[in-house]
Amino acid sequence: MATHTFKELTQQRPYIRMWFARVLGTMGTQMLMVAVGWQMYDLTGSAWDLGLVGLYQFLPALLLTLVAGHVADRVHRGRIIAGCFFIQGAVAFILIAATQGWGNTGSAHWASRELLLGLSVWLGVARAFQNPAQQALMPMLVPPVMLPRAMAFSSGGNQAAAIAGPALGGLVFVAGASAVYATCAAIFVAAMVLISLVRYEHAPPPREPVSMNTLLAGARFVWLHKALLGAVSLDLFAVLLGGAVALLPMFAKDILHVGPWGLGLLRSAPAAGAVMMAVVLTRWPLTRRVGRTMLGAVALFGICMIVFGLSTSFLLSLLALMISGGADMVSVVVRQTLVQIDTPNEMRGRVSAINSVFIGASNQLGEFESGATAALLGPVGSVVLGGIGTLLVAAAWFKLFPSLSNRDTMEK
Repeated sequence: MATHTFKELTQQRPYIRMWFARVLGTMGTQMLMVAVGWQMYDLTGSAWDLGLVGLYQFLPALLLTLVAGHVADRVHRGRIIAGCFFIQGAVAFILIAATQGWGNTGSAHWASRELLLGLSVWLGVARAFQNPAQQALMPMLVPPVMLPRAMAFSSGGNQAAAIAGPALGGLVFVAGASAVYATCAAIFVAAMVLISLVRYEHAPPPREPVSMNTLLAGARFVWLHKALLGAVSLDLFAVLLGGAVALLPMFAKDILHVGPWGLGLLRSAPAAGAVMMAVVLTRWPLTRRVGRTMLGAVALFGICMIVFGLSTSFLLSLLALMISGGADMVSVVVRQTLVQIDTPNEMRGRVSAINSVFIGASNQLGEFESGATAALLGPVGSVVLGGIGTLLVAAAWFKLFPSLSNRDTMEK
């Protein structure tokens, strides 16, 4: 029965087109960031400027959250995603022109720090509108019974693209930054064509004036529905406290005594574990005790962080990170499925926007928290304390959000 259902999922043509478009878009984004980061460092040699590239992308996503969610509930979501791919492709094309010096006879190129930061803002704007539209579109493309399986399959593809994108970008960079940007532009064009072919029933909502009441409707909906509030905030605090990605260079060099090859394996281990778990969840989706399973997965994530923090064995550290990635994938699939199933279609864009900013904040602030506590306690103390904090959060959420911990099935 499970195999037959998965075959049915792959026969949902609009969903499969979106799946390929999302995978291509993620791969293109990852490749683009590899090239932009490398070119920025080549131009300025400043770690601060590398940090600014990430900050300039994050701020638009934060500032435009409410607007992006509102637009996703009013406008055809496929067209929003296609427009975001167009913006990213245009950025890649501008970077080709700047790197090659097109139109500038006085210099070999006109790529600059200011140009890269300005284009980073546009990448952040595209991401701000793309993420809510993508999340809100998926439930329109598959029957509700297939949604958990579709979420797992989509998350697995996204993780695989996140692994392959930087690797491919680094490989193509051998031919120069322009080659990477040209590849990215081609990828975004292909993604734009695929998402433009996605068809679904779009019924525009009744016209109503834009106000703070309509913009804040998604946040209010999450606040009033405690199972959603618990699921979204659980992910925020778990990643905020338990993340160790920012400290991996310190562990690789000073604790595990491995070179860049070891750091590369450590960085890819969580994604590899997530991909393997996504395959499992696609084949055997969760059907019962989903709330407790999510809380248990977060607790397992915390345990993995403690083991990683205390480990002096490279293989044990690698295994702990892989298991943490698998546990995180369970949490992600349950959370995203609950958000989409419990939210009416006319609200999905705004609720998905809130969910997206929580994810972005947890990743960005989590890296800051890791660095700050590592400065006080050292890398081991930082990671172990974060893992303990994650365990405490999972235990607290079990009591604070009984509607989440007692949730049996994905359906209401």
